[in-house]
Amino acid sequence: MSSQPEYILEQKLVEQLQELGHKKVTIRDDKELIANLKSQLEIHNKKTFSDNEFEKILNHLSKGNVFEKAKILRDRFHFVKDDGSSEWIEFINQEHWCQNQFQVAHQISQHGEYKNRYDVTILINGLPMVQIELKRRGLEMKEAFNQVNRYQKHSFASGSGLFNYVQIFVISNGVNTKYYSNNAKQSFKQTFYWSDEENNTIQALDKFAPEFLEPCHIAKMITKYIVLNQTYKILMVLRPYQYYAVEKIVERVRNTDKNGFIWHTTGSGKTLTSFKASQILRELPKVEKVVFVVDRKDLDYQTQKEFDAFEKGSVDATENTRHLVKQLSDNTKLIVTTLQKLNTAVTKEKHGKKIEYLKDKKVVFIFDECHRSQFGDTHQNIKKYFEKAQMIGFTGTPISEVNATGKIDGEPATTNRLFQDCLHKYVITDAIRDENVLKFSVEYVGRYKEKEGSNTYIDTEVEGIDTQELLESPDRLNKITDYIISEYGRKTGQKTFNAMFCVSSIDVLKKYYDLFHQKKLEGKHSLKVATIFSYATNEDSKEADGIYDESDELRMVAEARPEYISTHSRDVLERYIGHYNEIFGTNFTTKDGQSFYNYYNDIAKRVRNRELDLILVVNMFLTGFDSPQLNTLFVDKNLKYHGLIQAFSRTNRILNEKKSQGNIVCFRNLKQATDDAVTLFSNKEAIQEIIIKPIEEYIELFNEALQILKRIAPEIESVDRYQTEDEKFQFITAFRELMRLLNVLKSFSDFDFDMLEMTDFEFDGYKSKYLDIWQSIKPNVPGGEGKESILNDVDFELELIHRDEINVRYILTLLENLKDSKGDKREKKIQEIREILSGDVQLRSKKELIEKFIEENLPHIDDSDTISDEFETFWNKEKTEAFERIAKEESLNKEKFQDTINDFLFTAKTPKISEALKLLEIKPKITERNNIGKRIIQKVQDFVNVFIDGVEG
Repeated sequence: MSSQPEYILEQKLVEQLQELGHKKVTIRDDKELIANLKSQLEIHNKKTFSDNEFEKILNHLSKGNVFEKAKILRDRFHFVKDDGSSEWIEFINQEHWCQNQFQVAHQISQHGEYKNRYDVTILINGLPMVQIELKRRGLEMKEAFNQVNRYQKHSFASGSGLFNYVQIFVISNGVNTKYYSNNAKQSFKQTFYWSDEENNTIQALDKFAPEFLEPCHIAKMITKYIVLNQTYKILMVLRPYQYYAVEKIVERVRNTDKNGFIWHTTGSGKTLTSFKASQILRELPKVEKVVFVVDRKDLDYQTQKEFDAFEKGSVDATENTRHLVKQLSDNTKLIVTTLQKLNTAVTKEKHGKKIEYLKDKKVVFIFDECHRSQFGDTHQNIKKYFEKAQMIGFTGTPISEVNATGKIDGEPATTNRLFQDCLHKYVITDAIRDENVLKFSVEYVGRYKEKEGSNTYIDTEVEGIDTQELLESPDRLNKITDYIISEYGRKTGQKTFNAMFCVSSIDVLKKYYDLFHQKKLEGKHSLKVATIFSYATNEDSKEADGIYDESDELRMVAEARPEYISTHSRDVLERYIGHYNEIFGTNFTTKDGQSFYNYYNDIAKRVRNRELDLILVVNMFLTGFDSPQLNTLFVDKNLKYHGLIQAFSRTNRILNEKKSQGNIVCFRNLKQATDDAVTLFSNKEAIQEIIIKPIEEYIELFNEALQILKRIAPEIESVDRYQTEDEKFQFITAFRELMRLLNVLKSFSDFDFDMLEMTDFEFDGYKSKYLDIWQSIKPNVPGGEGKESILNDVDFELELIHRDEINVRYILTLLENLKDSKGDKREKKIQEIREILSGDVQLRSKKELIEKFIEENLPHIDDSDTISDEFETFWNKEKTEAFERIAKEESLNKEKFQDTINDFLFTAKTPKISEALKLLEIKPKITERNNIGKRIIQKVQDFVNVFIDGVEG
């Protein structure tokens, strides 16, 4: 009976699709699918095909994978008929998308590696184009997603392989409904809700169907709003707000000569939206050319790759303005160029003469990131030159009178003044609600503290200071550097992600970089740190507020102007690039503009590939740079308004379950600036929606989730007694919620397991049972004729477990593997172990002893299975010697000393000076008691830190 609600959902949907205009057809298997395809293609093309002719068509359709089939679908096919004449046919009408044949079928069977039955299929001209998988109410959407993945793997390519023509998948449990493109590489995070023009999501299946699956709309989505990404050979479908934005732009250009702009929040995929708009606009008869304009600093390796993926060869990344002028003067319809080159083309007389014919033609300019200050000047120059220019802007942070810095004709240079009307809006609160970007976790680190004993306390001036002398004092910079080193692992999930550190000026950046470099040489960390900055005379930020003139950024990349070079900064950056070259075996330099630009691109690539741990910047990379792997921004810089939102937004790209938020760690009090920025770009109430809750609320949520788990499994052993899959399913979902909450909690500087109503030992016990269930179903083969396990499609989200904290047990595992390595391989592994010891806060204190064991004991151990036992013997010996040494040095009563250690371990409370003095065999002088007491307490803490924490268990 459990499948009955799913069957009813299926029946209702098929009836609804029929009412919308899809004709119901019964197709049981591949043979009937092929027969139906023949008749539908004949109707669509108004032709009849002999069996021999149709076999040629079918052979053509059976070629290639999903991506290649998507291209075949969109091309016409030429073949020779039986009578020797030529024939052209089409598989889908892209220009008049409503003029296609629409059918709906359900329960089509395919025999591949296993037999699968598909719930509901929409066919266009006989080809399966939309596959809908349904789950009964109450089950997770992710289960339907995982089921589709199994179909892709096991049966879509079987038989004639026609199911590889599916362009869009829809998954639903009746209450929630999402869609996504046929791209086996994407995760559940790349599935989308449909919405209306006001960004209200349409989730219920019966409401979704008439909006999204109506024949004309679904055909339009397939023919116009799926992008074939040439680089990754995948299909991409636009999200609803992207669709509405493009529709609004096309309507604006088709019917008016007015400008307009799109306000879509940072991280929502503006590049894809704007480029898709460019592609559609160039097909309009009235439009002479479409010029897509980006800032030179944004046309990095990744952006070039993206543009090239959408339209091969569309990007000219050279600095040669002549090439742009050639494109403007020939028949190139779509041009991707830089702001700087476009400005040169319209202001230099020698270029302007060659493109004069465009002066009275309709040329559409699309500006990416149109909040930039320099767009004002270029905007005016374009208006002067192109009399019929129509300008469309894209921004995540529009400029209003509140945050405007420039002026046009004496008035503030706002986005509205430059581009007139806002055509579509999708703000950060919309994106967070739709799970298209993450929330931010903002912590303020400094002398002021809200809670006693907070880990966000370091003895530096933060609040109420504004003098450069205090902000740049060596002591403050040193303490902040130490804080970043100590908290880096916690914030980045033990290097699962990476981080950026933005600072107020190039002078300050140099000091920070030198501190990180020196501390690495001293063995205090193993982070791979890099930096980049412009080295022009005007290298300090005029106002350290995040609103800056970026025209100087990458000046040496755009055009070399030696007279402006600051020799000192250039020499320093050359030295820093030298460190980078040593780490990665590269050969970059500042000595020519192209090599420096290549260095910029290489850094961007390595941040995205997680080869760099920390990048130090002043302004570069704070806007327009996308890297889902980056999850933390350390801030020692005054930011406000669009500068603040742009900088924060480097961290909140969606990636996976492990990445639950973007971490912002501020060493200045930006609380008011953050509230003001959020209010400006959404509304005052949105602060709660954008910034994640304080740690106390997550602790409460964890403990509430724990109560649910305890009702399902009162004890760890309860899991062993489960008889049914439903019991196991309830346990999995309950414990997984704990894992998700713990993942967020671990990113807080103040987090400690003692805050929870569950010990870490108990959590690990339940985790073992969770993994046992996962292991037990992993070998099972899904599909087939038998009863399907409800656990087959459950997502265990193992990425939340994979990176447990590194401890001595982990190091011992590496040592056991090391024993069998020889020569250079062995040395490399030892070096890796040393880097781990340096990079982990807890292990750093044990580094010297572990290295002693590697050098003195490991060479004499023949059996790697005995390494753990040998290490335990070594460790206990060292611990005893250290205990005896401290007792002798300080004249302590050994029994009382051991009791104090035990109490400290049990209560985690630091002993008082009066308690420490009771350990002494001889009473000290009154004047010495305070110092001696402090020294003993420190030795107790150090002893526990080295020999016990992270070792036992």
